Amino acid sequence: MKLLISNDDGIFALGIRTLANTLAEHGHQVTVVCPDRERSATGHGLTLHQPIRANLVESVFHPQVTAWSCSGTPADCVKFALSAVMDTPPDFVLSGINHGANLGTDVLYSGTVSAAMEGAIEGITSIALSLTSFSSQEFQTAADFAVSLITKLKQQPLTFATLLNVNIPPVTKEAIAGAILTRQGLRRYIETFEKRVDPRGKSYYWLAGEVVEDLEQPEHIHLPSEIPTDVQAIKQNYITITPLHYNLTDIRGFEYLYQNHWFDSMI
Repeated sequence: MKLLISNDDGIFALGIRTLANTLAEHGHQVTVVCPDRERSATGHGLTLHQPIRANLVESVFHPQVTAWSCSGTPADCVKFALSAVMDTPPDFVLSGINHGANLGTDVLYSGTVSAAMEGAIEGITSIALSLTSFSSQEFQTAADFAVSLITKLKQQPLTFATLLNVNIPPVTKEAIAGAILTRQGLRRYIETFEKRVDPRGKSYYWLAGEVVEDLEQPEHIHLPSEIPTDVQAIKQNYITITPLHYNLTDIRGFEYLYQNHWFDSMI
């Protein structure tokens, strides 16, 4: 299959190298286009007011992988790849393997998820892959799962393009409880801005955040509560698969405003 891979950890990250090389070793035609440096938590930002520079990268990936580094954001990388690098669209867009979780509300900030979302916007089924640890190096388990997942998607294609947000627990393959379909959960953070002073005496601030473990998870307007959230299932060593889309319309808010005729007399 023809695959496009990007990330937000940068061209030299172990996660993307493991993913791209594993897929190439299984005979897939792999193109990598990713940032030339770490661009984590950039969300779906685009580079509009300065040029984007891109260069071919050699001797980093498997010989059958075509790799580019790009000065832009993860979303820039996928746009650039689809418009300027690849002559025909790929079968799938993959993003990752991210070093760290993208669970619950993390997806709103994640460059990894945004790169995959760019593929979904273009009508291509896309997969975001994240290893839920900043210290573990167990990327091979996630890469092997990606091989199985795209094989399954090729055999039983989805009838519409979507984004599958996949999080893999940082354990050995033998310790994984299985793969499970989940709904998006909630992650809360205690956030602080640490004030520091530079050598010239001027103040600056450094954002720091700590995850708050919260067992209470939100209800979903369409899905039953017995379906676990990604936040819950990952704690039980499941690989979580959460379908996402870019339509952020709040159905419950819309229905409330519509039924109560909120805006009828405003104009």
